[in-house]
Amino acid sequence: MNTRTLEDMERLESIEEIILELQAFADTGAIIVVEGRRDVASLRSLGINGEIRLASQQPLLEFTEQLSKSGKKIIVLTDWDKRGGMMARKIIDDLLFYGIVANTDIRSRIGILVRKSIKDIESLNSYVSRMRYELGGFREV
Repeated sequence: MNTRTLEDMERLESIEEIILELQAFADTGAIIVVEGRRDVASLRSLGINGEIRLASQQPLLEFTEQLSKSGKKIIVLTDWDKRGGMMARKIIDDLLFYGIVANTDIRSRIGILVRKSIKDIESLNSYVSRMRYELGGFREV
């Protein structure tokens, strides 16, 4: 087995562990914040059930105010492009105003693992599927 394949296997395993962690958060009632409908579809395809909200459906100030009133943990999972980064920063700052610290760790960890391959959440499902296929049928999440 060459080094590249071993690195890819470890990357896929890490991504799958994070997906399981994300599902555990969702199972305990956390709200996952994404940018668009395709992001929701990608997460659903990966087996993420639970509450997923779209940050792009209303002004961010109103959106974060509603999130703050939920009393739930908030996981920010915006894209890794410039717009996604700016949106994440705005959501984080607005939630801090209400005394809420959003989880951005999952976004950061996935971003590091998929760097140079994909830039958005909507591509995550196809990326994981392709990696599973190329690496010979890793387990399904």
